[in-house]
Amino acid sequence: MSTQTSSPDIRRLSPDEIRSALTELGQPAFRAKQIYEWLWQKGVSSFDAMSNLPKDLRTVLSEKYTLNSLLTDKVQNSLDGTIKTRFVLHDGYKIESVLIPVPEEDRFTVCVSTQVGCSLTCKFCATGQMRRVRNLDPGEIFDQVVLVNKQCLETYGKPLTNIVYMGMGEPLLAYSSTMKSIEYITSPQGLNMSPRRITVSTAGIAKMIRKMADDGTKVNLALSLHAADDVKRDEIMPINEQNNLEVLMDALDYFYRTTGNRISYEYIAFRDFNDSLEDARNLARLCSNFPVKVNIIEYNPIDGAEFLKADEDKINIFARYLRSKDIMVTVRRSRGKDIDAACGQLANKE
Repeated sequence: MSTQTSSPDIRRLSPDEIRSALTELGQPAFRAKQIYEWLWQKGVSSFDAMSNLPKDLRTVLSEKYTLNSLLTDKVQNSLDGTIKTRFVLHDGYKIESVLIPVPEEDRFTVCVSTQVGCSLTCKFCATGQMRRVRNLDPGEIFDQVVLVNKQCLETYGKPLTNIVYMGMGEPLLAYSSTMKSIEYITSPQGLNMSPRRITVSTAGIAKMIRKMADDGTKVNLALSLHAADDVKRDEIMPINEQNNLEVLMDALDYFYRTTGNRISYEYIAFRDFNDSLEDARNLARLCSNFPVKVNIIEYNPIDGAEFLKADEDKINIFARYLRSKDIMVTVRRSRGKDIDAACGQLANKE
């Protein structure tokens, strides 16, 4: 399926490597800073767009290097304002990003993908039905933010306020790309966005949660929990067999003590599976170890999965119980019900 050319992608070069390449071309060193700014501050998709570079240098760069940008393949607009975009990568594979606007709160969030497909096979997830093909490059994650930010400005007249690494794939199994993309997004030489506005969501890879803490990350962490006991979690998330709740709680506790960063639990409510008061009591126990926010999420049903969304009454009783234990809870209503909004649904088509 690959259409990749043999020229290296210039975005894989470090500033020093760009500087060395320019020295070999007889160009002054300051050009490296200009190129770096075009790539990571302005997020251009072609060498021609680098308008303060001499034309002959732009020509030489385009002959020696590629700039593997994303191409917009399909856009779906929901009646609730959610916009899902399917992008084509340079090698023909497809990924997706979602813009989730909450204009009344001045909050505009992009949900980005980190892998083509996913290896984790969670039973309720459309991406889990796809095999993992490869990790995204940092630039491919970065591009999702740049392109959806442009979409947000055009549609709502506002820039993105938040980024969640919660799309296709498991961010902590694409660790180096995930962290490098965050560096480009938060760096003053990049998009200069606050790391406090970024959340990385994981299905629960304990050793990588600890590594995040040791690496001094400043972003928030979300655990895709979805069941508060090992028996149920094993059933829907095979990753739990190697990373059970006890091991995960230890890793999250370490993350919190090391970084002080916010932790949240993502909890999709499935009808007659994890929506009982007993489930709420189990979840409350998991909230007693360190400060945590719980996001209860309405399920977006997908083809080929047996799960249905929990009844609204049961979700409200569940949330009320947690609040009675002084746990911070939000109930996130399903977005984009009239489009392919569940992770992986659109990329999986055709």
